[in-house]
Amino acid sequence: MSTQITVTFPDGATRDFEKGTTGRDIAGGISKSLLKKTVAMALDGTVVDLADPIEADAAIEFISRDDDRALELIRHDCAHVMAEAVQELWPGTQVTIGPVIEDGFFYDFAKQEPFRPEDIAKIEKKMQQIIAKNAPFTKDVWSRTKAKKHFAAQGEHYKVELVDAIPEDEDVKIYKQGDWLDLCRGPHMASTGQIGKAFKLQKFAGAYWRGDSKNAQLQRIYGTAWAKDSDLKDYLTRLEEAEKRDHRKLGREMDLFHFQEEAPGSVFWHAKGWDLFQSLISYMRRRQQDAGYIEVNSPDMMDRTFWELSGHWENYRENMFVSETEDERTFCCKPMNCPGHVQIYKHGLKSYRDLPLKMAEFGKVHRYEPSGALHGLLRVRHFTQDDAHIFITEDQMMSECLAINDLMLSIYKDFGFEDIFIKLSLRPEKRVGADELWDKAEKALSDVLDEVKARSDGHVKTAVNPDEGAFYGPKLEYVLRDAIGREWQCGTTQVDFNLAERLGAFYIDETSEKRTPVLIHRAMFGSLERFTGILIENYAGHLPLWLSPLQAVVCTIVSEADAYAQEIGDKLKMAGLKCALDLRNEKINYKVREHSLAKVPVLIVVGRREAEEGKVSIRRLGSQNQSVMTLDEAIATLSDEAVPPDLARKRLAASKAA
Repeated sequence: MSTQITVTFPDGATRDFEKGTTGRDIAGGISKSLLKKTVAMALDGTVVDLADPIEADAAIEFISRDDDRALELIRHDCAHVMAEAVQELWPGTQVTIGPVIEDGFFYDFAKQEPFRPEDIAKIEKKMQQIIAKNAPFTKDVWSRTKAKKHFAAQGEHYKVELVDAIPEDEDVKIYKQGDWLDLCRGPHMASTGQIGKAFKLQKFAGAYWRGDSKNAQLQRIYGTAWAKDSDLKDYLTRLEEAEKRDHRKLGREMDLFHFQEEAPGSVFWHAKGWDLFQSLISYMRRRQQDAGYIEVNSPDMMDRTFWELSGHWENYRENMFVSETEDERTFCCKPMNCPGHVQIYKHGLKSYRDLPLKMAEFGKVHRYEPSGALHGLLRVRHFTQDDAHIFITEDQMMSECLAINDLMLSIYKDFGFEDIFIKLSLRPEKRVGADELWDKAEKALSDVLDEVKARSDGHVKTAVNPDEGAFYGPKLEYVLRDAIGREWQCGTTQVDFNLAERLGAFYIDETSEKRTPVLIHRAMFGSLERFTGILIENYAGHLPLWLSPLQAVVCTIVSEADAYAQEIGDKLKMAGLKCALDLRNEKINYKVREHSLAKVPVLIVVGRREAEEGKVSIRRLGSQNQSVMTLDEAIATLSDEAVPPDLARKRLAASKAA
């Protein structure tokens, strides 16, 4: 048997080594400087420990701290150092699970006394000391018996349970940093010193063991870590900005909505918030009508039978609200609109000439989300979808999906989103339908994605996500990047070969044969509640004038201007603008501060002089400047600005045609 292996380097060069040679040996053999800057390696694309022996032919890459792949290692190692620091400071604390998450990491601890806010600084100081020791990360493989005996002796009962949960065909890996060790899959960098100083612990939180509220409650510490101090600083600045933009805070200040414990995950819309919500619906209704959609409405509650036939009962039951009636029937609050739309489609014989049939609904749907996952408008249990289902022939898949894409990108642009990322999510493990149907659906969406990318000249970024499709079909997910760089998944296009057949929908083709239509599920805002929250945060409450529920407030400086202010208000309303009067006997600076906090975009300030001259002073939200103009000029300017972008385009087209 050969004891040689062939290693292929990134430039295509190859070299033979003894089997079992480590990445550290190879890097050190090339140069000391390479070994010094290398923190891990990738074998055939998989990141592993630099000290791992190489047992077979492989392509090798050496990973430095500047490599994007190193960021997860930095955070993983930082989590281990945090756990060591906690146990040094509070002996007897049990360490449980500590994964890497987006932008950071956390670890859950079983500790008798609660952490206190001042403990964060103590833990960070101890972490800095551990990192400075630059202890190597080393890996051992233990037997299950040895691992359980060790952790039991240390009083680490949660670790004993984790050892039991490791599949029999997997090794029990133990990683050490100096004298401290933990159960871990790895990989890790070469030493603690490679973590660097760009980390920060952020907050404490409660957590249940294994995420189950029936289990013991643990204490969680969240942290973040980055490759460079500048990256950490930028991240903390983004967090600070995100806190200022929090839609829940702005929702209170703008008097848009609130939540109550008696209706968890459901929105109480106030008048201004409902006006904003309806503006979004009106906009989307116009865009859909122009694109050939018909609008329908389906019941909020339907018999369990529909959901069994559709596959929801088997694949989505845990997310559904269910009601048992006295006549022993089971009804479900709809989590999706699709089965109802298929019933409307089936009402009357359909021909191939009727396709594509584009059916839209602003449908209220109900989905059970765990209480801990609820988050303002962004994660709710009861929400409205700008949902649509397009019944098509197979030949129409490409053209209809591209039409949806073009409409979606145009809509996002109207709301200020032009940095778009499209993900193709493929078949999940839990699904309905034959593999050959999934093959066709995935091929169709893959072709659409290629065409979209070609049309955009690379402007639209794309990616493929295995295993993340819906249980009935693959989907394109549209991700928007907001003003401070955060990503939000909003619209989806899903190709479904299964649901129409399961629910008995068909059309008559040109040869008078029955055919099953392909179903495209499509949403563009996604959840209107969520999109509203995204808009509030994207604009930091400074909504464009056409979206603002209160577009202007007329503020008087002296009571002698009250009659003129009333005249202004009447004329603004006649022009279709949403305005209010503030005639209170308060100083003008007080009024300006109050309405600025409420994010009113335009303040029209009038005093004795403005009343005498028939003029107004305009103050814009976020600006200290004022502009003085006649009332007619102000109304004309604001009226033009308040026209929704889709209607403004129509006006422009009409004027050019004339």
